[in-house]
Amino acid sequence: MDCTEFIHTAGNLLGPLTAGQEEQYRMLEGLYRDWNSKINVISRKDIDALYLHHVLHSLAIAGYMKSFLHNDFLAAISGTPATPLSILDLGTGGGFPGIPLAILFPGARFTLCDSIGKKTRVAEAVAEAIGLTNVTVINARAEDIDGKFDYIVSRAVTSLDRFLPWVRGKYRRGILYLKGGDIIEELSTVMCKFRIPGDSIHTWHVDSWMADPYFAGKFVISIDRRI
Repeated sequence: MDCTEFIHTAGNLLGPLTAGQEEQYRMLEGLYRDWNSKINVISRKDIDALYLHHVLHSLAIAGYMKSFLHNDFLAAISGTPATPLSILDLGTGGGFPGIPLAILFPGARFTLCDSIGKKTRVAEAVAEAIGLTNVTVINARAEDIDGKFDYIVSRAVTSLDRFLPWVRGKYRRGILYLKGGDIIEELSTVMCKFRIPGDSIHTWHVDSWMADPYFAGKFVISIDRRI
């Protein structure tokens, strides 16, 4: 999937992109290729699949929000609320899923956090280069983050039973977590360990949104109970 195909696909799935958003997405390839030659933030063999494996995969969170959290999706798109949605991307690495989401959601404020300084340097440089004004990047451990966010998003930085203690007390509305593979045992573990009722955890097959073989077995896991 090249950028032109990505823009067409994203527009069909999530709604029309502005010319400015299209240009920001187009800029990502050159920036990540350049940074990847200095700091390996994306697998060398995966950089050619940037738009499918990283950008569109990140936007599966937006796809979930459009389907199940529609009011918040619209607020993040339009930026009309007096107090914008606040979203923490924990373990962002080089900026995923936070940067693709921040381009799509100018009405939300994003904090991108990672404990590895060289990765946050990449995320900060990319955000600045494409002119994102709704992104703050911090180099910190999850446990050291102050404040509370509406949503916490992440892309499989660790198992959920390790992740949930990191974000205890740090979100108001929910967690949206990208995860692949056999998740049944993992979800059973966290439900028992943290006493989460079954109706507070929702799983969404990403390939029901985007029918590409790459997304088979990949999920958005939504947790809407405060831990």
